[in-house]
Amino acid sequence: MTVNKTETKAVGRRGFLKSASALAGGAAAATYAKSTLAASGDPAITELKDWNQYLGYGVDAQGYGVPSSFEEGTIRRWVPWLTASAESSVNFSPLYDLTGFVTPNGLHFERHHGGIAEINPAEHRLMLHGMVDKELVFTMDDIRRMPSESHFYFTECAANSGMEWRGAQLNSCQFTYGMVSTAQWTGVPLKWLLDYVGAKDGAKWILAEGADASGMTRTIPIEKARDDVLIAFAQNGEAIRPEQGYPLRLVVPGFEGNMSIKWLRRLELGDAPWMTREETSKYTDLLEDGRSRMFTWVQEAKSVITNPCPERPVDGKGQYKIEGLAWSGHGKIQRVDVSTDGGRNWQSARLHEPVLPKCMTRFEIPWDYQGGDALLVSRAMDETGYVQPSMTELQAVRGVNSIYHNNAMQTWLVNPSGEVENVRLG
Repeated sequence: MTVNKTETKAVGRRGFLKSASALAGGAAAATYAKSTLAASGDPAITELKDWNQYLGYGVDAQGYGVPSSFEEGTIRRWVPWLTASAESSVNFSPLYDLTGFVTPNGLHFERHHGGIAEINPAEHRLMLHGMVDKELVFTMDDIRRMPSESHFYFTECAANSGMEWRGAQLNSCQFTYGMVSTAQWTGVPLKWLLDYVGAKDGAKWILAEGADASGMTRTIPIEKARDDVLIAFAQNGEAIRPEQGYPLRLVVPGFEGNMSIKWLRRLELGDAPWMTREETSKYTDLLEDGRSRMFTWVQEAKSVITNPCPERPVDGKGQYKIEGLAWSGHGKIQRVDVSTDGGRNWQSARLHEPVLPKCMTRFEIPWDYQGGDALLVSRAMDETGYVQPSMTELQAVRGVNSIYHNNAMQTWLVNPSGEVENVRLG
């Protein structure tokens, strides 16, 4: 994704703007454009190129499509020193290089606790047991034969932006915010399976277990399970990738990503939470007074400006497009405000349709950059009325000991040189 700031001569400007405004959205396009394209003297348009004159490659009958070689820099990246090993680590999605709100499967962030499990789907099983009328084991064929649904949902690691609690750390949009992605997930609603096996009246919780080497387990309240949880087998129109839980995973919309157990093998119903490692010593929020918040599942309203950002500097004065992403585990994004002066003044951004619940929403706003310093901030509000807090507001409630659930507003400093830095206000 690049900023629309093409240099050109003034020749033909009035004619271009007149014709553009006659088109749907033409006026808006003129507002964002730094200048219009003029063919005169530009060899990129006046001279024939090799691709105009020679046949290209034919179809690859056996291959799996890959991006253009000119997009080879759009990749997931990781920080080697972040964890002890790659088998229990994370890589980050390049948010600044994405368009729309859907993350391609090959760019969806990864988080593993015991490495990627390589599972033969013919040998994979899902067991439902515990407080049910009939304990059953399902094959993958059983699951695929059931009625299914498809929904767009974001998945965010609870530790996304976690290194920023005490101050600005990583000068990067990708490494600061890249543990979030959105996909269209296809699978069987968990509530249908619960009805099929007959959840007993006293069953209030579900233990979900993965088949990876870490034996990842999390406890889910049955109310959530009966709401919108999916037993998913497909992602963006194809089988889930191995790193995302092939052949079967949970998708728990709006809850921290660790709840969406990958390589799902077992669901046990009970009358109390299991208090597993991942909801006692981990994925809890240590407060100033020494107590910890537990079962803080919902990823609250959050946003980030993806352009400009440290990976996408500006190139001199002129018209730019500030754009970014917003999401909320409580439902739809209702509004995103953008400030270029550190939060003293705000403008409401345009939200790209469709705006869906528990799904990333793209926003944008035109910006006439006059040079000098600028402080870019975004602030999201969801349909419940919840407003994304500043870090000062968040720390007043949570202190500075947390790792998880940092949804504070992010500030980018645009320097006179055009470089963009991660900074902390207040």
